Amino acid sequence: MTATERVLARIERDFGAHQARWLDWLRIPSVSAQPAHAADCRAAAEFTRRDLAEIGFDARIHDTTGQPLVLAHHPGPASAAGLPRLLFYGHYDVQPPEPLELWTSPPFQPAVVDGPNGKRVVARGAVDDKGQASMWLGALRAWVEETGGLPVPVTVLIEGEEEVGSPSLDAFLAANRPALAADVAVISDTATWNIDTPAVTTRLRGLVYLEVRLRAAERDLHSGLFGGAARNAVNALVRALSALHDATGRVTLPGFYDGIAEPSAEQRAEWAALNYDEADFLARIGLKHPAGEAGRGGLERRWARPTCDINGIWGGYAGPGAKTVIAAEAGAKVSFRLVPGQDPDRIVAAFKGFMAEHVPDDVRLAFDVFSSSRAIEVPRDSRFVQAARQVLADEYGRPAVLIGSGGSIPVVESLKRLLGLDSLLLGFGLDDDQTHSPNEKFEVRCFHHGLRTHARLLGYLGGV
Repeated sequence: MTATERVLARIERDFGAHQARWLDWLRIPSVSAQPAHAADCRAAAEFTRRDLAEIGFDARIHDTTGQPLVLAHHPGPASAAGLPRLLFYGHYDVQPPEPLELWTSPPFQPAVVDGPNGKRVVARGAVDDKGQASMWLGALRAWVEETGGLPVPVTVLIEGEEEVGSPSLDAFLAANRPALAADVAVISDTATWNIDTPAVTTRLRGLVYLEVRLRAAERDLHSGLFGGAARNAVNALVRALSALHDATGRVTLPGFYDGIAEPSAEQRAEWAALNYDEADFLARIGLKHPAGEAGRGGLERRWARPTCDINGIWGGYAGPGAKTVIAAEAGAKVSFRLVPGQDPDRIVAAFKGFMAEHVPDDVRLAFDVFSSSRAIEVPRDSRFVQAARQVLADEYGRPAVLIGSGGSIPVVESLKRLLGLDSLLLGFGLDDDQTHSPNEKFEVRCFHHGLRTHARLLGYLGGV
């Protein structure tokens, strides 16, 4: 029996303990967006530090300008010459659980319930990212407990601000380059294709997220006394925002599509082979008709085309009953998902210019940019992508596919820009995991596969 086979056998014997540690971590309400949970964020960091220290890592908590993060190192085997060093990245912070009344069980009391694919865990953070990080944390533990060490050198970085845009992370990466040196970053914070088909994600969209505020009169006005004379801020804002798309679904910002490369023929063929059923995808969320650019396929629109969306809008009176006012102020949250070739700074400048051109000159505009990151495309022929495809095929008994993601993981861009590191995006989530929504869940079956796959990956890269 090989060392990897012994570790896999140990995972089966100890699976209940691995699941228990995952559930214990989920019980800590580490909501980074809410100051009231600052102590909980530190408790989640300490939970991780202690977990890693127990298996021989030099694990320490580092304070930042925001939430603390954990940095840990293991030297790997006695002779590590020629072996790759892996940097495992994850985050312990979670989204706020509200609205609480929509949960079927308390969000920080993980419930193990039955589902169509067997048992699942329902809790905030079940999949994003405590569940997925717990898979590779468990794989590291299984290797140490079974063999006395790890087959490759490993660094672990777990932060506590991913859900609020990682505002402290770039400064930490820049200040700690030598301590973060590695050959590749391994990240499990993405999805697989489906519960039976493993996948490696090779494309991530970038993100620009901002707020625009529009001010007209100096105060809200009586709609009878001032109607027909005074400008309505909500009307002006809605009119401008409605011009962001044309009739075919294309974004109308000047230069928005400059520099974008079309998917290769090979990528198009791979996506076609996935037999994506867009009607079924939409039916599962209660919709019938696709949105986005006309003339583009469903996966292309989700993975390889940029988007613009209004995420929230406000102004005037929205309470019960009637209040006949002309709003003096209105605002909106707007996000742009970007693809390779687009510059986030140019998108921000284009949006500001667009809004200025589409509102009257007696209206005042203000902007706040909350997030800005480039899109990422991982080299498909990377030795680490090929290694992941091999171990996934070994685990699932079928080939792993290469997929894209419409979402953004800003740390991937930061690791590339500041450390020169490519990322191996090895995710096990599903489209129906309700990430960021009430009743977030993670299938125990996916957790099990992920735990075993990470154990296989460590052994494969260590040549054992």
